[in-house]
Amino acid sequence: MGNGSEKSKPRKNKSKLKPHKSIKHKKKPRNLSLGARAEEKKGKEKVSAKKAGKTNAGSGSDVSLVSAGPADRQLRFFLHCFQTSTKSKLSPLELEAYNERCMVKLAEGVNQDVENLSDHIKEAFGVTWKEELCEGMELEDGEAGSPALLVISTSALRSLELLRGLKPFTKDCRPAKLFAKHLKVEEQVTLLKARVNVAAGTPSRIKKLIDMEALSLTRLKLVVLDMQRDAKAFSLFTLPQVSTEFWDLYKSHLEEKVTGGDSRICLYGTIPTKEVNKAFKE
Repeated sequence: MGNGSEKSKPRKNKSKLKPHKSIKHKKKPRNLSLGARAEEKKGKEKVSAKKAGKTNAGSGSDVSLVSAGPADRQLRFFLHCFQTSTKSKLSPLELEAYNERCMVKLAEGVNQDVENLSDHIKEAFGVTWKEELCEGMELEDGEAGSPALLVISTSALRSLELLRGLKPFTKDCRPAKLFAKHLKVEEQVTLLKARVNVAAGTPSRIKKLIDMEALSLTRLKLVVLDMQRDAKAFSLFTLPQVSTEFWDLYKSHLEEKVTGGDSRICLYGTIPTKEVNKAFKE
């Protein structure tokens, strides 16, 4: 038979209707306070715990957020680290100079990381945070080079990381980078001749600049001690040499500010629970 006599096969209808996909609208980010965020997080943790068949979410954790707890407990831990690291024992008279107001209590249930750092700092300063941390106007004589916030960490890289979390405060007033890596002392001395609201650095360089009378502590209200551990599990309180340099800085320049009620201490980040428990066993 010829080709003309062949019956053409029926074409398949390819124009099938595809199932309708519902358009998902992106939720707008909510500007919740730290307290509201904490409550929301607690609720999610309870739901997750029930799904996992647990009765107590987060129990048995090997780390603690000490600064989210009572101030007296924070102080006891801090003084234990102070005396253990310096191999000294404070006299009853010296201990009397310390009280709960020396420590800052942060919001419970909120992560203490770089992303939340600026929000924690705002709450610690209260209503004066804009005036003390964001203003760029010149200060009175004797207040130049004196930060209201001083962040102390183990390394230059960590200091830069924490400064990124403080960007909301440093748009109109440059932060002071107080560490040795890629920065000469002379450059830092020049920077400290102007207004400084926020400073971050390492113990050794901070102490050197104070001793040179380039860095002033006149306006200092809050000292944030970064508790993050490095790859070898060392922190500001335990890293060899850096720990010694920190306590030297604390004894020579910061202790008087803290016990005098001018400055407060914030232990920022997680701390191994076993280290915390040691402070309460002794």
